[in-house]
Amino acid sequence: MTGRSGTAGPERAVRFSRGDQILWRYRGHAPDAQGRGVHICRPVTVVQDTDELLAVWMAPGTECVKPVLADGTPVHEEPLATRYTAPRTVARARWSGTGVLKLASPGQPWSVWLFWERGWQFRSWYVNLEEPQTRWAGGVDSEDHFLDISVYPDRSWIWRDEDEFAQAQRVGLMDAAKARRVREAGQSAVEVIRGWGAPFRDGWERWRPDPGWEVPELPEDWDRVEPAPRLAS
Repeated sequence: MTGRSGTAGPERAVRFSRGDQILWRYRGHAPDAQGRGVHICRPVTVVQDTDELLAVWMAPGTECVKPVLADGTPVHEEPLATRYTAPRTVARARWSGTGVLKLASPGQPWSVWLFWERGWQFRSWYVNLEEPQTRWAGGVDSEDHFLDISVYPDRSWIWRDEDEFAQAQRVGLMDAAKARRVREAGQSAVEVIRGWGAPFRDGWERWRPDPGWEVPELPEDWDRVEPAPRLAS
């Protein structure tokens, strides 16, 4: 799972090629019980990587890493009041259901995910508000910002996880200034949706993966820490 150097700026210091297998990771807001900084890791295959867009495919059945409570209970089963303060660890699990196409533009504080029902019936887009991605030789890293938006084929949309966004602020995972920036990023995404800008207008819902692609494997060192790649001279 490696990329190659580029020269267009710090955020482009690593360039990936179509068919590369990389890791799409999220840092936790605090280290888990084992001291890991990364708490979500999803092996994906690169669809395209340009100055405007990174597109990756997470295939059905991909083994991923996800956060769980220290006793193994799924996070979403914990009451909201203690969801972000109860001790956590991570667990390996296979991605169930259909695959997910993920799209991210350099410097943009969100990514857009596409979901299908079985038989490639398109269901919706999902705007995941997050830190702009940083690149390293094996993939991309970000930090989730709790608040999300679902967008439907009829161009309607709704906010998602506003309760979790509010709770994260109450327990100190996000201060008022950062929460304001996240909400502003969400409003910017809404303006893109209302104007039906990229990537919603671009026909990605008709995209299909290369049937020759293998499902990437989750490496043992999925949580490795690597220095930021140096810009080629």
